[in-house]
Amino acid sequence: MFAYFKNLLLPLTAVSICSLISCQKEFKEDNFTAYFGGEIVNPNNRYVLLMKDNEVIDSLLLDEKNRFFKKFDSLAPGMYTFRHEPEYQYIYFDKNDSVMLRLNTKEFDNSLVFCGRGDLKNNFLIEMFLKNEADKDASFAIYDKDYKRFSKSIDSSYKVKKSFYLRRKTEIGWDEKFDQYAKAYLDLSHLAKKEIYPIAHKRRTGEDVCEKLPKDYYSYRKNIDFNNEELSTFVPFVRYLNAMLNNYVYKDCSTENQYEKQALEYNVKKLNIADTLIENKKIKNAVLNNIAFMYLLEDQNMSNNKKFFDRYFQLSTDKSKHNEIKKISDAVQFLTPGKELPKQEFINVFGEKIDFNHMIKGPTVVFFWTVSAKSHLEGAHKKAMELKEKHPELNFIAINIDESKEVWTNTLTNYDFQNIVELHASDIQKLKDEWVITKIHRTMLLNPDGTIKNAFISLFEPDFGSYLK
Repeated sequence: MFAYFKNLLLPLTAVSICSLISCQKEFKEDNFTAYFGGEIVNPNNRYVLLMKDNEVIDSLLLDEKNRFFKKFDSLAPGMYTFRHEPEYQYIYFDKNDSVMLRLNTKEFDNSLVFCGRGDLKNNFLIEMFLKNEADKDASFAIYDKDYKRFSKSIDSSYKVKKSFYLRRKTEIGWDEKFDQYAKAYLDLSHLAKKEIYPIAHKRRTGEDVCEKLPKDYYSYRKNIDFNNEELSTFVPFVRYLNAMLNNYVYKDCSTENQYEKQALEYNVKKLNIADTLIENKKIKNAVLNNIAFMYLLEDQNMSNNKKFFDRYFQLSTDKSKHNEIKKISDAVQFLTPGKELPKQEFINVFGEKIDFNHMIKGPTVVFFWTVSAKSHLEGAHKKAMELKEKHPELNFIAINIDESKEVWTNTLTNYDFQNIVELHASDIQKLKDEWVITKIHRTMLLNPDGTIKNAFISLFEPDFGSYLK
């Protein structure tokens, strides 16, 4: 039957495929066969990666119709991710599921739909994700409110999502293993707001609300299992844990200046709390690694770094990550204020080699983009042009980090980005390693003489103008 199904796959529509795989026979108890396939509209590349706990399980090639399909002879039930660079999303497999998906990269999350055996659980996950994202976008102003109004606002939002969760749980009838992820989507985004509130309120209004919070405000913490290995890489859990650690260490911090002066103290305290709070080694190492990585991008003081990493290496048993973090740490030392950027080779849109230093004709903002993230491509350039109008003395350099120079130049022909110098690196990996380009939202601010003013900022920060002073 499988050979017949495989032959039918390419010409069939998504609806037909889903109908077929939904009607498969029952499987034996020891059979863990599963199927995964789908269609990517407007693909960014030719591959879909299936991953488990951030490790690649398989690389699935898109055919000429932008479809992919794979039979897995043995796929353990649980939460996976699929990645089509630069985006990713979660996908859950129960025993013998046959999950198909369809999405358009121009609206990756909003266009994603699942069908086939296992589709109901996965469609619930994407619906809950979208509800949380919409809620997060709309909730920025709630941190200005006094406690009663803040609490009423987030409780109202939580009640709506809980009703949706309970209804779908009854209709679908999923098991406890899946429910831990469904509950995490529901509860942890809500609880993260409670962790964020005291710090955000103080930063935004100047008022310390800690004394006004109910004595049982943090009572929910005792019900969270910080040693649940299944959630160790699940984003709602990771985000909540980060928010909670920040709340622990920053609650007495009222200004950015104070934070910068005590960055070492705060981050060592985070390491110590994580060590005390978490017993599971896998989760503890993941949290320690995340704290170390984020610290590298915040504090470039070499003496601070040594003290921080002495403690990090004492606590972390994940030897595989030590060299990676040490490599980033070493690279960061060359990106401290007052230093020149490590030399790179660039070309302009005419294919001419460019001396980067000759491009610096005043205070300069350098940002990065890729054709794989179209919304960021357009948003970053738009933001740069807006800033140029407000600050005409600034120069803007946009560096593309795609391998293909042809795709880069062809993409630019579709736009009219004014007053921005467009460059492409000759050695992309060297650029990423030496300039520590670990995320596309990275921006650097240079002094008129080409030295670094701040190598770790973002164009989209609300107070970006403060960096120009």
